Amino acid sequence: MRAEEKEYKRVNLDSIKHSKPHYLMETGGNSLPSGPDGVKRKVLYFYDPEVGNYYYGQGHPMKPHRIRMTHALLAHYGLLQHMQVHKPVPARDRDLCRFHADDYVNFLHNVTPETQQDQLRQLKRFNVGEDCPVFDGLFSFCQTYAGGSIGGAVKLNHGFCDIAINWAGGLHHAKKCEASGFCYVNDIVLAILELLKQHQRVLYVDIDIHHGDGVEEAFYTTDRVMTVSFHKFGDYFPGTGDIRDIGYSKGKYYSLNVPLDDGIDDEGYHYLFKPIISKVMEVFRPGAVVLQCGADSLSGDRLGCFNLSIKGHAECVKFMRSFNVPLLLLGGGGYTIRNVARCWCYETGVALGVEVDDKMPQHEYYEYFGPDYTLHVSPSNMENKNSRQLLLEIRNKLLDNLSKLEHAPSVQFQERQPDTELTEADEDQDDGDERWNSDSDMDIDEDRKLIIPSRVKREVIEPETKDPVCSMEVQIGTIEQTRGFDTATNETGVDVSPMPIDVPTVKVE
Repeated sequence: MRAEEKEYKRVNLDSIKHSKPHYLMETGGNSLPSGPDGVKRKVLYFYDPEVGNYYYGQGHPMKPHRIRMTHALLAHYGLLQHMQVHKPVPARDRDLCRFHADDYVNFLHNVTPETQQDQLRQLKRFNVGEDCPVFDGLFSFCQTYAGGSIGGAVKLNHGFCDIAINWAGGLHHAKKCEASGFCYVNDIVLAILELLKQHQRVLYVDIDIHHGDGVEEAFYTTDRVMTVSFHKFGDYFPGTGDIRDIGYSKGKYYSLNVPLDDGIDDEGYHYLFKPIISKVMEVFRPGAVVLQCGADSLSGDRLGCFNLSIKGHAECVKFMRSFNVPLLLLGGGGYTIRNVARCWCYETGVALGVEVDDKMPQHEYYEYFGPDYTLHVSPSNMENKNSRQLLLEIRNKLLDNLSKLEHAPSVQFQERQPDTELTEADEDQDDGDERWNSDSDMDIDEDRKLIIPSRVKREVIEPETKDPVCSMEVQIGTIEQTRGFDTATNETGVDVSPMPIDVPTVKVE
């Protein structure tokens, strides 16, 4: 056996130790008590029963209905009784404007399927219309999923839970001034900005098959947020996420990209994930972690090309949970919706420390899961194009980058602004650069049971002509990401001069 093969098989145990280090006591009382990972966590779960009614349109692969399917599984497996269930308070315009441009938010607020033909210039300007269509209730949908992520961050900040879950969130492609990749509002950036009010450093980890470009771009020039994305790289949407994209200015080495090829399996994925994340936790020492759990990295996803099992995907959740740091779990991609529901149900159990049976209980969407009616599905026999030598080189390169980081970067404190107050209402337990091919066939079982909702009725409150709070608390420009280690073409990044996100503030030189 060659040396690199031995190295691949033998993950250095020292590199993946994750005993609870002393720094976890420095997070302002929000860290979990040390002890075995089997310790129960206080979990808070956000769910709006109307979320499954939103409909992107016929043939579109993004189906919010998957969130309702996930919830049904959680209910029938008895997991809801082990956690607090909250209906998210819709995010307000001013909340969205903490990252997004006010004119973009106003556009989302006002555009409808009936009026879009009168706004063709704005549709093009904000990249709305094809991958990101205008549909009934669009802005309410954005308010709902963003409200869950912001609310989860608020609850974590106040110590009301150890883990917060919002499977409707995780829409990581949205930019400051435009929609992208089925994403309109970047709830992840908004949640991280909320967490920065309480925590000096926040770690973002993305296991969606697509690069988390919107989040990386937002924090590309700061050392207060580290972004780590594991994704398919090459001729694939969004085309970013080269291993050489490492951040800029104060953010240099605080963006980590793990580019993978088709067919990556559980063993290869964790050969990279565990040592890299362990080193990040050791060096960066975050006060809170946001984990985007996009399920399109599962085997058999309609738009994906990885070969992870549900247990392999969930192992990332289990591993992040083991560090006993406040954790926000978000959804993301996932287009074979029966497997998305399976995955997020199982990962909710992982968050709770509850092992769920493989045999699925009877419930209203039971027919989706035939013919086996089990929670887990076997990976396929697809070719793994990630050679052992390639994975070893990626691992060594990223661990070398991490060795160049300053341990636990210091943060300048300023006068503290009041925390966001969100009163949550308890919910009764009840192939190429194109993002997708609209002509592709849907999975038969998904079409057969798809519920096409009637138009979503909402009371629309007309926005004021000028919201003084909606004045860009965060100025985040477009980062023309460099393909090298030492140069960049744009220093805009996070402009903190007008950014009262509570102290500590992000400061960029």
